Amino acid sequence: MVEKKYNWHKIAESEAELVMSDHHIAVAEVKGKKICIGKHQQEWFGFAYKCPHAGGILADGYIDAAGNVVCPLHRYKFSLKNGRNTSGEGYYLKTYPIEQREDGLFIGLPDQGLFNLW
Repeated sequence: MVEKKYNWHKIAESEAELVMSDHHIAVAEVKGKKICIGKHQQEWFGFAYKCPHAGGILADGYIDAAGNVVCPLHRYKFSLKNGRNTSGEGYYLKTYPIEQREDGLFIGLPDQGLFNLW
């Protein structure tokens, strides 16, 4: 299995810098693209801004007790760990690794080689 390579981008100097909703979701802009940042049980997760089903804004959703982000439109659920649709509809949510380092929070975007598309 080929290990994924990431380009790491700083999204905040510290956790306190992120503007979190009441549902523990923040939005960061990286390379002109909005990405949701969520926290569940002291672990950070990065995931797509829009639901793959109908384009609902996931920052307006919430993170449930099982560690799923729940879309505000149709209540589809996606695992924060791997993006799998846990409510059974068959969709997949793009996820991104987050690292908390001494000098801030960083998000890993896939290295797509020559064209750097993600």
